[in-house]
Amino acid sequence: MLFSSFSGPVYAVVTPERSGEWNMAFDRTLLELFRNGTFQKRFGVGSILWRYYSWNPSAVSLGYSQSIEEIDREKCRSKNIDIVRRPTGGRAVLHGDEFTYSLLADNVHKSAEIYAVVHEIIREALLTLGVEAEFCRTTPDMRKRYSAAESVSCFTASARNELHVNGRKLVGSAQRRVDTVLLQHGSLLLSDRHKMLRDLLRCSDGGVLSKVSGDLDRKTVSVCELTGVVPDFTSIADAMTAAISQMSGHDVTFLDEHEVISLDSSPRAFPL
Repeated sequence: MLFSSFSGPVYAVVTPERSGEWNMAFDRTLLELFRNGTFQKRFGVGSILWRYYSWNPSAVSLGYSQSIEEIDREKCRSKNIDIVRRPTGGRAVLHGDEFTYSLLADNVHKSAEIYAVVHEIIREALLTLGVEAEFCRTTPDMRKRYSAAESVSCFTASARNELHVNGRKLVGSAQRRVDTVLLQHGSLLLSDRHKMLRDLLRCSDGGVLSKVSGDLDRKTVSVCELTGVVPDFTSIADAMTAAISQMSGHDVTFLDEHEVISLDSSPRAFPL
C-alpha cells in the first residue's frame, strides 16, 4: 500500500466539537506547520498527521472559491449555524451530525493516489461499523457542474474514489497542495441532518431548490440510514485509528492539541 512506503511516524490529534472558525483555522495552521517544516522538525521527517474532529455549533463550510452569496446568512444566523470558508476547493457542506477528518503529509506522491488510499482507510473503518461502502469510479465534469446553480452542495456529486453505497455518497473530501505538502479533509455523514442545507440557500428559483432538494435525497446517504444507529465519535475514531495502523504498518501516536498549537510562532490570530 502507498502509506507503507512513508518512512516517518504517524500521528493523530483529536479536537471534537469546535466551532467552524476554530476548525478551519486549525487546518490552516497545520498546513503552514507542514509547509514551513516546523512539524517535521519536531516530530520527524516524513511524518503524517491525522486529525479527527466535529462541529459545535453546526456550520456551513464553503469551498475556497465558492460565493458566499449562495448561502442565506440571515437564515443561518437565526438557526445558530456558522458560515466558514475552507482552505480547500469544492462546494458547500452543512456540518452537523458527521465525523470529520484531516490528513497532513509532505510527500511527492500524486494527490489522486493519496485520495484513493485515504478513502480505502475510511472504507476499512466503516466495515467495523457495519457499513460496506464502495469507491466511485467516475468523475463528472466539475467545471461544467459548477456552472450550474444547483451545484451548490458538495454531496450531490461524487468524485473518483470517494465513497458511496448503492450510488449514494457517504464520504466527501477535498484537497489542497502547497508545494509538496498536502492537506486533505472530508466528512463522513452520520445522519440526514446535512440535507438541511437546502433550507439555507439564498435562492428564489423554485426549480433550482427542488433540484437541490431532490439530489440531496437521491444522491446522499448517512451511516444512520444504513444501520439505524448514529455511532459515537469515539467509536469512529477508534475504527479509523485501527485502520490507519493496519494499512500503514505504523502505530499511531496521539498528540495533545496544545502541543501542536504551541509549534505555531507566527503572529496570526488563532481562536483558542
